[in-house]
Amino acid sequence: MSEPRPGLRVAVLFEREHQPNRWEDWRHRIADVVIDEGQFGASLADGPLTLRDDGQRAQFLHGGLDVTLYSDEGEGYYLNLTSGAPAWFVMWRTDENDPSRAWPETVSLSYNEAGRWLDSQERVDNLPLPAAVRDWLQAYTDVHYRPEPKQRKRPASFKSPDRR
Repeated sequence: MSEPRPGLRVAVLFEREHQPNRWEDWRHRIADVVIDEGQFGASLADGPLTLRDDGQRAQFLHGGLDVTLYSDEGEGYYLNLTSGAPAWFVMWRTDENDPSRAWPETVSLSYNEAGRWLDSQERVDNLPLPAAVRDWLQAYTDVHYRPEPKQRKRPASFKSPDRR
């Protein structure tokens, strides 16, 4: 029997603005990612919690998103931690029939996974990682990932022309 994978449950604070300029009808952005320790109660189980909506600006809290760590994503966690600005990566989507609706689809801590999402033309935002989550991720990465040692590559000029 395998051990359970470490993870966190998070909630994403989403903001929506109506006609922020003459070129956009709606603008969406991720405002925050917070640990969901059940403090929001069952209210998030039925969908996003509307925190504010005055017709121009709105804020919605989407909960119940799991961030699970996988040992084969170790390099992605390492790259995130050593990037100089460790971050949450939030992939989100909009409703094709109603562009005023948008929601977070999933959250990751892997730099490589976020790159795969971007390669797939998904919308991905990142937000700074709190120190406690960064330390938790660092502890996991220290145990489960070892960077491959760098190997010196001989310049092509030192190889015979038929081996270049």
